[in-house]
Amino acid sequence: MSEISDGTATTTSKTFSRETRVATLIDAPPSKVWRLLTDAGNYPTWNSTVVSVDGEIAPGSKITLVSTLDPSRTFKLKVKEFQAPAKLAWGDALGTRTYTITETNDGRSRFEMAEKIGGPIFPLFANKIPSFDASFTRFAADLKAAAEKA
Repeated sequence: MSEISDGTATTTSKTFSRETRVATLIDAPPSKVWRLLTDAGNYPTWNSTVVSVDGEIAPGSKITLVSTLDPSRTFKLKVKEFQAPAKLAWGDALGTRTYTITETNDGRSRFEMAEKIGGPIFPLFANKIPSFDASFTRFAADLKAAAEKA
Protein backbone atom coordinates (compact mmCIF):
# COMPACT_ATOMS: atom_id res chain seq x y z
CA MET A 1 0.00 0.00 0.00
CA SER A 2 1.47 3.31 -1.01
CA GLU A 3 1.62 6.28 1.31
CA ILE A 4 0.26 8.65 -1.32
CA SER A 5 -3.24 9.80 -0.39
CA ASP A 6 -3.74 12.96 -2.41
CA GLY A 7 -6.41 11.50 -4.69
CA THR A 8 -4.36 11.77 -7.89
CA ALA A 9 -4.01 8.56 -9.90
CA THR A 10 -0.71 7.26 -11.25
CA THR A 11 0.05 4.50 -13.74
CA THR A 12 3.05 2.20 -13.98
CA SER A 13 3.45 0.51 -17.36
CA LYS A 14 5.53 -2.57 -18.11
CA THR A 15 5.82 -4.69 -21.22
CA PHE A 16 3.18 -7.23 -20.18
CA SER A 17 1.08 -5.22 -17.72
CA ARG A 18 -0.14 -1.84 -16.57
CA GLU A 19 -1.17 -0.83 -13.08
CA THR A 20 -3.12 2.29 -12.13
CA ARG A 21 -3.51 3.38 -8.49
CA VAL A 22 -5.21 6.12 -6.54
CA ALA A 23 -5.53 6.74 -2.81
CA THR A 24 -7.35 9.33 -0.73
CA LEU A 25 -8.35 10.02 2.86
CA ILE A 26 -12.11 10.04 3.45
CA ASP A 27 -13.68 11.68 6.48
CA ALA A 28 -16.07 8.78 7.07
CA PRO A 29 -15.83 5.34 8.69
CA PRO A 30 -14.93 2.29 6.55
CA SER A 31 -18.47 0.89 6.93
CA LYS A 32 -19.92 3.90 5.09
CA VAL A 33 -17.35 3.69 2.29
CA TRP A 34 -17.99 -0.07 2.02
CA ARG A 35 -21.75 0.44 1.69
CA LEU A 36 -21.20 2.76 -1.28
CA LEU A 37 -18.76 0.36 -2.97
CA THR A 38 -21.03 -2.67 -2.62
CA ASP A 39 -24.38 -1.13 -3.62
CA ALA A 40 -24.31 -1.87 -7.36
CA GLY A 41 -27.56 -0.17 -8.32
CA ASN A 42 -26.61 3.15 -6.76
CA TYR A 43 -23.19 3.60 -8.43
CA PRO A 44 -24.51 6.03 -11.08
CA THR A 45 -26.06 8.25 -8.37
CA TRP A 46 -22.68 9.07 -6.79
CA ASN A 47 -20.04 8.01 -9.31
CA SER A 48 -19.54 10.09 -12.48
CA THR A 49 -17.24 7.42 -14.01
CA VAL A 50 -19.90 4.69 -14.10
CA VAL A 51 -22.89 4.43 -16.44
CA SER A 52 -24.26 1.30 -14.74
CA VAL A 53 -23.43 -1.67 -12.53
CA ASP A 54 -25.86 -4.56 -12.74
CA GLY A 55 -25.94 -7.59 -10.48
CA GLU A 56 -25.17 -8.06 -6.82
CA ILE A 57 -21.74 -7.20 -5.46
CA ALA A 58 -21.28 -10.25 -3.22
CA PRO A 59 -18.72 -13.04 -2.78
CA GLY A 60 -18.27 -14.96 -6.05
CA SER A 61 -21.06 -13.12 -7.86
CA LYS A 62 -20.99 -11.79 -11.40
CA ILE A 63 -21.71 -8.19 -12.33
CA THR A 64 -21.80 -6.19 -15.53
CA LEU A 65 -20.30 -2.72 -15.58
CA VAL A 66 -20.46 0.07 -18.14
CA SER A 67 -17.91 2.85 -17.71
CA THR A 68 -17.96 6.40 -19.07
CA LEU A 69 -14.43 5.69 -20.40
CA ASP A 70 -16.00 3.43 -23.09
CA PRO A 71 -19.82 3.44 -22.83
CA SER A 72 -20.13 1.15 -25.88
CA ARG A 73 -18.46 -1.70 -23.98
CA THR A 74 -19.98 -3.83 -21.22
CA PHE A 75 -17.53 -5.50 -18.85
CA LYS A 76 -18.58 -8.88 -17.43
CA LEU A 77 -16.79 -9.17 -14.11
CA LYS A 78 -16.54 -11.63 -11.26
CA VAL A 79 -16.25 -10.57 -7.62
CA LYS A 80 -12.93 -12.17 -6.65
CA GLU A 81 -12.52 -10.88 -3.07
CA PHE A 82 -15.11 -9.66 -0.59
CA GLN A 83 -13.78 -8.89 2.91
CA ALA A 84 -16.19 -6.42 4.51
CA PRO A 85 -15.42 -3.60 5.19
CA ALA A 86 -11.76 -3.73 4.12
CA LYS A 87 -11.22 -5.25 0.67
CA LEU A 88 -13.19 -5.78 -2.51
CA ALA A 89 -11.85 -7.00 -5.85
CA TRP A 90 -13.48 -7.76 -9.17
CA GLY A 91 -12.22 -8.47 -12.62
CA ASP A 92 -11.98 -10.69 -15.65
CA ALA A 93 -9.26 -12.76 -17.34
CA LEU A 94 -7.27 -9.64 -18.31
CA GLY A 95 -7.37 -7.63 -15.11
CA THR A 96 -8.43 -7.11 -11.54
CA ARG A 97 -9.54 -3.94 -9.76
CA THR A 98 -8.98 -3.96 -6.00
CA TYR A 99 -10.50 -1.56 -3.50
CA THR A 100 -8.87 -1.37 -0.07
CA ILE A 101 -10.28 0.55 2.90
CA THR A 102 -8.13 1.01 5.98
CA GLU A 103 -9.41 2.70 9.13
CA THR A 104 -7.11 5.47 10.36
CA ASN A 105 -6.36 6.08 14.03
CA ASP A 106 -8.92 8.91 14.07
CA GLY A 107 -11.76 6.85 12.57
CA ARG A 108 -11.46 8.06 8.98
CA SER A 109 -10.88 5.83 5.98
CA ARG A 110 -7.86 5.55 3.75
CA PHE A 111 -9.23 4.40 0.41
CA GLU A 112 -7.02 2.87 -2.25
CA MET A 113 -8.03 1.59 -5.66
CA ALA A 114 -5.65 -0.29 -7.93
CA GLU A 115 -6.20 -2.02 -11.23
CA LYS A 116 -3.70 -4.29 -12.88
CA ILE A 117 -4.31 -5.40 -16.44
CA GLY A 118 -2.08 -7.54 -18.60
CA GLY A 119 -0.92 -10.95 -19.67
CA PRO A 120 1.15 -12.57 -22.39
CA ILE A 121 -0.76 -10.89 -25.24
CA PHE A 122 -1.04 -7.50 -23.50
CA PRO A 123 1.56 -5.81 -25.78
CA LEU A 124 -0.70 -6.52 -28.79
CA PHE A 125 -3.58 -4.39 -27.50
CA ALA A 126 -2.02 -2.15 -24.81
CA ASN A 127 -2.06 0.94 -27.04
CA LYS A 128 -5.83 0.53 -27.58
CA ILE A 129 -6.65 0.82 -23.85
CA PRO A 130 -7.21 4.41 -22.75
CA SER A 131 -5.46 5.86 -19.72
CA PHE A 132 -7.35 5.28 -16.47
CA ASP A 133 -5.68 8.15 -14.58
CA ALA A 134 -8.40 10.81 -14.97
CA SER A 135 -11.16 8.25 -14.38
CA PHE A 136 -9.48 6.90 -11.21
CA THR A 137 -8.90 10.42 -9.87
CA ARG A 138 -12.59 11.23 -10.47
CA PHE A 139 -13.77 7.92 -8.97
CA ALA A 140 -11.84 8.61 -5.73
CA ALA A 141 -13.13 12.20 -5.56
CA ASP A 142 -16.73 11.05 -6.15
CA LEU A 143 -16.45 8.34 -3.48
CA LYS A 144 -14.95 10.82 -1.01
CA ALA A 145 -17.74 13.36 -1.66
CA ALA A 146 -20.50 10.75 -1.34
CA ALA A 147 -19.10 9.19 1.84
CA GLU A 148 -18.53 12.55 3.51
CA LYS A 149 -22.13 13.70 2.95
CA ALA A 150 -24.02 13.99 6.24
